[in-house]
Amino acid sequence: MTGQVRTVDGRVAGRRGQATRQKLLDCLSEMLSSSPYRDVKVIDVARRAGTSPATFYQYFPDVEGAVLELAEEMAAESGGLTDLVAGRSWAGRGGWQTAQELVDGFLEFWRKHDAILRVVDLGAAEGDKRFYKIRMKVLNAVNTSLADSVAELQAKGRIDKDVNPGAVAGSLVAMLAAVASHRQGFSSWGVKQAEIKPNLALLVHLGVTGRKPTR
Repeated sequence: MTGQVRTVDGRVAGRRGQATRQKLLDCLSEMLSSSPYRDVKVIDVARRAGTSPATFYQYFPDVEGAVLELAEEMAAESGGLTDLVAGRSWAGRGGWQTAQELVDGFLEFWRKHDAILRVVDLGAAEGDKRFYKIRMKVLNAVNTSLADSVAELQAKGRIDKDVNPGAVAGSLVAMLAAVASHRQGFSSWGVKQAEIKPNLALLVHLGVTGRKPTR
């Protein structure tokens, strides 16, 4: 962890305090992977981290505050998703490669942060503006660049002028997020995990370019 880290009462945490704070966050993240968010208690996080509830409260006001910290860290990392689209070619075989790498990168990000993303989605669905803002930050990392790509193709006359770049990008990003959060459920429909990525990439390519990919 870099930079100044402060306790709840405003004191600057030293190296040992920063390590303790990070351990609490790491343990909370692990617990969210196996327990419902609202079942996680401060005493359980503290015990798992080998410390006390009093120490937990030095760094976080409650479990929700610590969860928001994890969510903010995840959202900051989502900036890397922009590179999967920004400045990438959608022409010829390059377009198919872009679609594949976007799907690969997006699904991998969701897999890595699945536990905290489930909590963020829950909070956003319940109307919590803090979680909604974080969710939109993650999705906008792809949505903005994808809309720019569609608009660029439209300006070159390769996409119908009546197409709304923002609507196309938003629909594709919503689809990616829905698939990413429901990947395990595809097996109940007889869909193998290995079949998800290429078919999702096909839909993304069709959505952006309006054409079948050149493979």
